[in-house]
Amino acid sequence: MKSSDFDFLLEQDLPRGALYVVATPIGNMGDITLRALHVLNLVDGIACEDTRHSAMLLNQFEIRKPLIALHEHNEIEGAKALIKNLQNQERWAYISDAGTPGISDPGVKLVNEVTRAGFRVIPIPGASAIVAAVSVAGSSLAQSEGRFQFLGFLSTQTKEFDLALNLIATSPLASIFYETPHRIEKTLLRLYETLSPDRLVFIARELSKKFEELVHIRADAIPKWLENANLKGEFVVIVSGCALVLGDFANGEVSRLAKMLTPYLGSKELSEILADYFQLSKKESYQIALKAKPDKIK
Repeated sequence: MKSSDFDFLLEQDLPRGALYVVATPIGNMGDITLRALHVLNLVDGIACEDTRHSAMLLNQFEIRKPLIALHEHNEIEGAKALIKNLQNQERWAYISDAGTPGISDPGVKLVNEVTRAGFRVIPIPGASAIVAAVSVAGSSLAQSEGRFQFLGFLSTQTKEFDLALNLIATSPLASIFYETPHRIEKTLLRLYETLSPDRLVFIARELSKKFEELVHIRADAIPKWLENANLKGEFVVIVSGCALVLGDFANGEVSRLAKMLTPYLGSKELSEILADYFQLSKKESYQIALKAKPDKIK
């Protein structure tokens, strides 16, 4: 293909004195974007979570740039060093070991420091394990109409881990989290003990890699699945939200909020707010809105 075939890469301004947060493949090298390659070739240097790991990716595409290590243990110090380069009107990129930086990876503190220093931070989107899993989760997300909460890696501390499980068990939103191979069995068994039997669980292993595996099961089927499961690799787990029953809110939080807002909103507007905030169906939220209204204005 001719270079002119990629003129669209020049459509967006790529200013100097800016940090480019670049997504890289989560497994399959083919998931690198043309825009990511363009930016990585353009910048003056690249900050990496692990320079040795990133060097293999960059060598694959014959990209030769100065590299500096910027990871969870030196993120603030590394940010300060990188800001000095931006002050010299250089362009710098940041890449994590895989996927989109800042999502359960270093990058959040870096972006915060660069922004506070007054420099632009420009996203170069691409592969993300969350997005990949969500796109094929299907039934595990259907009940919450595609809405979810992302919990990152669950804590290794018992108290925080138990709190996360309770949040997953009681939330009307689908819950998404990452898990490592040495913890996945324990975590899934705890989900089995905590969730109602009919909750849906989607397990994605080694996304985009050779031995990718996607599994849809109910919570009560977890022990049987584990008997023959391959637990090697990185996991993304999605748990469907808990079902909300209208009666559960007759004297609860939804009802109280509805009564507080009813003097200021019509039934339709109120029901839309309740449906969005509490993840209720339109029918359920409208019934609550009607019940909250005094008889004379229903």
